[in-house]
Amino acid sequence: MTSLRRRLFLILIAATGAIWLSAVAWIYLSSRAELEHVLDTRLQEAARMVHSLVAGGNIAAAAAASPFQETGYERQLSCQIWSLDGRLVARSSGAPQEALAGPAEGYSRRTVNGEPWRVYTILDQDKGVRVMVGDRIGLRDRLVRDLVAGLLAPVVLIVPLLGLLIWVSLGRGLAPLHAVARDIAARDAEDMRAVSPAHAPDEIRPLLEALNGLFGKVEAARRHEREVTAFAAHELRTPLAGLKTQAQIALAAGEGATREGALKQILVSVDRTTRLVRQLLVLAKLEAEPSQAAAETVDAGSLLREIVHQSPARAGVSVALDAALNGLPLKGDREALHLALRNLHENAVEHMAGPGAVSWRRTPDGLCVEDEGPGIPGEELPRVAERFYRGRHRSASGSGLGLTIATLAAARAGARLVLENRADRTGLIARLIWR
Repeated sequence: MTSLRRRLFLILIAATGAIWLSAVAWIYLSSRAELEHVLDTRLQEAARMVHSLVAGGNIAAAAAASPFQETGYERQLSCQIWSLDGRLVARSSGAPQEALAGPAEGYSRRTVNGEPWRVYTILDQDKGVRVMVGDRIGLRDRLVRDLVAGLLAPVVLIVPLLGLLIWVSLGRGLAPLHAVARDIAARDAEDMRAVSPAHAPDEIRPLLEALNGLFGKVEAARRHEREVTAFAAHELRTPLAGLKTQAQIALAAGEGATREGALKQILVSVDRTTRLVRQLLVLAKLEAEPSQAAAETVDAGSLLREIVHQSPARAGVSVALDAALNGLPLKGDREALHLALRNLHENAVEHMAGPGAVSWRRTPDGLCVEDEGPGIPGEELPRVAERFYRGRHRSASGSGLGLTIATLAAARAGARLVLENRADRTGLIARLIWR
């Protein structure tokens, strides 16, 4: 069912109907019990009245006494007077020929001519007679049904009115929800303002708060996309302009050292552009698929040797791999591990200001890489993993994405990246810790 109003309407109608049916059943049972008691008392009183007339010797008058006259329920009571030897002495008009009850005194039930009767019997040994006064059970049931029908008759008029009132009330109750829907529908695609929950009912405030949270996330994502686009445009503009300039120099210089220098600068610009484009693609992939893939066991030493072999070397920078890394099992997504380790390695090599060493070693909770570069100022450490943040020690070819990619890839591989400056000398330590 797609309509909340219709669903609530049916639930309320069903609940109200169930309550009314329960009330009708209770009224029916309680009314029947009370009516049985009243009618049984009447039977007993009528039998005693007839017995008093019999005791006075007027049997004919007793049989025709007033309690057995016709009423709105067609001779409810019938009377019989039987002798103790089994002869029918007298009976009221409409009473059956067959005995209404057995020889026992008091209340009894008996079926006479296929019709059930409720009978009260008085035994008079002195007069030698039994006085039987009976009431048809069918008439009693009819009386109860008429009573309940009289109580339910107004329901025929009340139910439609109640249904109309419930429908109108639901419409008014859901009006704030419709107002919010109209407000959102009237907005354009650029309007990400929060919906004010000030006058909203408590029941829909969580929905509005969740909707405002979604608006905030969408706006943050759009702002991030704009930042990425602006940054990419800015970062690509510089190497492309340099490529054009160096190409013009190479064309104008002809043969010689000038032309060779211009071609080398073209290669540098191409490398920088290629690395930036690659990092942007990797970042987009990590953000599009943030969930952790199926874990597999990767040998840390083999993976690092592969990364060192594939990465460009720098003059004067040596790379050392701890022998303890051989056979060290790393559990996680292999592609994510490769991305994290490669970006940490390239970041360490790239930020070496001069000759020095980049060292990979095993730690009790994972592994780490140390470089001998300038390190990162302490106040910048919490921010260096942010997108496009490069800080004061800015590399000429850096884009501010290496540590961002390493952090995201490490998280996807089930690890955590921790950065700290070296205590023994200048340089940075990047630790990958498995939780």
